[in-house]
Formats: sequence, structure tokens, C-alpha cells
Amino acid sequence: MDNKKKVFVSGCYDLLHSGHVEFFRQAAQYGDLYVGIGSDETYLGYKHRKTIYSEQERLFMVKSIRYVKDAYINAGSGVMDFVPTLDIVKPDVFVVNTDGGSEEKRRVCQERGIEYIELQRDPHEGLTARSSTELKKTQCQIPTRLDLAGTWIDQPYVSQYAPGWAITISLEPTFEIRERCGLSTSTRNHIKQIWPYQLPNMDPETLAKLVFCFENDPERSDGIISGAQDAIGICIPGLCRHYYNNRFWPDRFETCHDEQILSWLESHLIMIPMEPRKPGCSVVEGKDITEPKVKALAKAADDCWNAIMAKDLAAFANAYRASFNAQTAMFPAMIQGCVQSYIDKYKDSVLAWKMPGAGGGGYLACVVENSDIFCKEHPEAIPLTIRRPGM
Repeated sequence: MDNKKKVFVSGCYDLLHSGHVEFFRQAAQYGDLYVGIGSDETYLGYKHRKTIYSEQERLFMVKSIRYVKDAYINAGSGVMDFVPTLDIVKPDVFVVNTDGGSEEKRRVCQERGIEYIELQRDPHEGLTARSSTELKKTQCQIPTRLDLAGTWIDQPYVSQYAPGWAITISLEPTFEIRERCGLSTSTRNHIKQIWPYQLPNMDPETLAKLVFCFENDPERSDGIISGAQDAIGICIPGLCRHYYNNRFWPDRFETCHDEQILSWLESHLIMIPMEPRKPGCSVVEGKDITEPKVKALAKAADDCWNAIMAKDLAAFANAYRASFNAQTAMFPAMIQGCVQSYIDKYKDSVLAWKMPGAGGGGYLACVVENSDIFCKEHPEAIPLTIRRPGM
């Protein structure tokens, strides 16, 4: 009969590294080690971004470590998601790192008669100290942006006919961000020249202005001024609208960080990769900008914002579609090459569509009934994670 004590630890273990393995080794010295692993759903709800590795991959990796007796996906949620697993394993000892301990965890153990132990986060002898937070800093975490409505209003040669709002969301880089695909890769690449891995912790509007000025160097020889919505969409988290009136920089901003609204948007937006914009493609050729067309663009952006605030899916889809129609009425060359064939392919399975940025290829950004269901039925589709403040 095995009289060894049962030991329990819990965590996400998404970026599994030597620090985790050393923690398992130290915990296993107290007895047979059982590991609770945060589910994909819990991680998404807590961090507001998807895991790098799925819960089944993480379960497989953790179970394969020789110090681990068995492992489970936690059925709970939030920081205490491990409690249901704790009650299944019924351990004698619960082990945490000092930076992962809490009075709530200590209380849960005390109620169940479980010994509570905190370990220092020490690397294995001869190895460098590792943490998931530090590892993520070595990967580029610069956000990108998706323009929802009002595209082109940030150019004075458009807003001179009528003022209006552009609406953007800042996106976590949870997918491969391809070049020349309408997701502000030019602006993002300029940012990476200064801050290679992540944005600095500073006022988002000030940061956006700095990025806009850096990208639009007065010595720039091509004579093109990149729209301010690119820098704003990347640097200002959440949902943001910015008002343009015949100037390159907006007169004012409005932001929304309401969790219910941001989650609602995520549940109704997906992107489908298309071919990148062709070299030499000019979407401004043949442009036809008139006051009625710009007013239609501005009205569609107003309607889009109001629909989002009301979480009215039908109204959102109508306004989203109207905004895109207003854009292409002014810039018919936005629909070039493969674009129409993708619209024809998906128009019966989505509620509305547009292309991010200037168009001419890249992605088809669509409004759908349910993003989770759509992505399961269409593996090529990309779910989106909106960047929250402080991330």
C-alpha cells in the first residue's frame, strides 16, 4: 500500500520552462505530485487572450514530466479554478511559489486540513531563472488594430467634405500578422524600431501621437502621410473612436473599456485571410470623393458606434456594411484582385464584411452570429482578442 503523501500544485503552464520543472521537482519531494492546469476558457477569461498551447497540449506536456504523478484540467474559473480538482485529489500538501500564494489559498487549505507550503522561486543549480512573464517579453507583443468604421476619414482630403469619427479596436497579437494586409504593419514596424517587444507604459493618447509623428517624419520622401487611426488603433486599448475635421490629428477621442461590450464584440468579429495587397497596388486610383459620400461614411460610423453601445447585432452589421459601402463608393479600387471572390464565397455565411485598412487584399473582416461557432465551422477564420487597458 502506498503511504506517500499526496502533493498538489496548480497553474497555467502555457510557456512551460525549466522554472516550472524545478518547481515540480521541489514539490515532489513532499510526496506524489498531482498538478491542476488552468483551462483554455479560464485563461481567456482571466487574461483576455488565448493560450499559446491548448489545454490538451499542456496536459500532455505536464503529464510527461517525470516528477508528476498525474495532472488534470481544472474545472473551476478565475484564480481559484483549482478548487474542484483539489477536492478530487484530496491532497495532504498544497504547494505554491511565494509570488503565487494568497490568504485565500491558505484559507481553503486550512478548511480542508491540507498543509500549505510556499516555496521560493529558485532556478535549478546552474540554470538561469525563468518566468513566463519574462519569456513573453522576448516575443513581440506589439498590438495591431482593426478599423471598424469611418476608414479614410482620418485623411484631410476626405474630412474636408464633412467631419466624422473613425472607430478602431486594439488587438492582441494572438495570430500571425502578415505584411501588406491592412493591419497597420507599417506603423507596427515603425514602433518596433523603438520598442521591439512591447509598448511602453505611458498615457495611450500621448503614445499614439509620438508614434504618429515618428512614422510621419518630415524628411519622408514619398509625400504620404499615414492616417492617425493606425497609431491610435494600436496604442489606445479597447474600443476607441476619434473625430476628424480637416486635420491629420483628431479633435477628440471617446473610448470604451466596458468588459461586456468588448466581449460582445469579440463574440461577433472574425477575420479571414486573403492574398496580400499586390506590390504596386494603388487603391486611391479612380477615387471619387464627394460631400454626400463622405457624409454617408460619417453617418455609418455614428450608427456603428451606437449599435455597439447597445449591443444590437443587426444594427451593427447594417452600419458596418454601410461604412464599407461608403468607403468603396469613394475608393472603388479597394476591391481588387481576389477580394470580390472572397466576398462572394462568404457573403451568405456572414452578416457583414469589410477589408481592414486601405483594402486591395489582406483580410476579410466579418461580422458573424457567433465567432466561436464560425471558427469551428471554418478553420481558416481567425478569432480576435481585444487588448484591455493595462495589457
